[in-house]
Amino acid sequence: MGLLSKKDAKLITDPLADNNPITIQVLGICSALAITAELKASLVMGIAVLFVLSVGNVVISLMRNIIPSKIRIIVQLIVVAALVIIVDQVLKAFAFELSKTLSVFIGLIITNCIIMGRFEAFALANKPWQSFLDGIGNALGYAIILVIVGFFRELLGSGTLFGIPVLGDPIEMTGVYGLGYENNGFMLMPPMALIIVGLIIWVQRSRNKDLIED
Repeated sequence: MGLLSKKDAKLITDPLADNNPITIQVLGICSALAITAELKASLVMGIAVLFVLSVGNVVISLMRNIIPSKIRIIVQLIVVAALVIIVDQVLKAFAFELSKTLSVFIGLIITNCIIMGRFEAFALANKPWQSFLDGIGNALGYAIILVIVGFFRELLGSGTLFGIPVLGDPIEMTGVYGLGYENNGFMLMPPMALIIVGLIIWVQRSRNKDLIED
């Protein structure tokens, strides 16, 4: 963070923990529940939101003085929709199978509360550089939670990470399966994502007593 002022650095670091968009602001929960059964899907969704939010924040900031207030929501939706289309086309070109898995949820980035919230709360009132940093910080905060949830759900639910077996072979009973372990199918169900997010919130608030009062 040596290249950034203390104030600019906080735009990135705050959303990673003390002001995380999922665990503190309780935004973007739907995707955390829906696509985190696989770590790869979680990571790709995080990268997609990182692109859309960081670039979108800059675009909205550049246009903030010329957007009529009565149509600002429409303009924001057009900007985010255009960026989501770019993400969708890139996925179809380079990761077609994954794009089919994420197709519906990539489209729902358009209505992601985190993105529209940062457009309204920050980009419309700040310069492009600060808006870019704010987008990076909030997207990374969102992505970190998705990756953590996806890691545990895939590992304990399927015994794999990125589709690669890491706990052994359940058929040949090698690795931990030889000790009697069985994959927990419940981990692959959406309610388990909510439980994991709840545990993350509990750990985060137990480490930072200030959050309990908020």
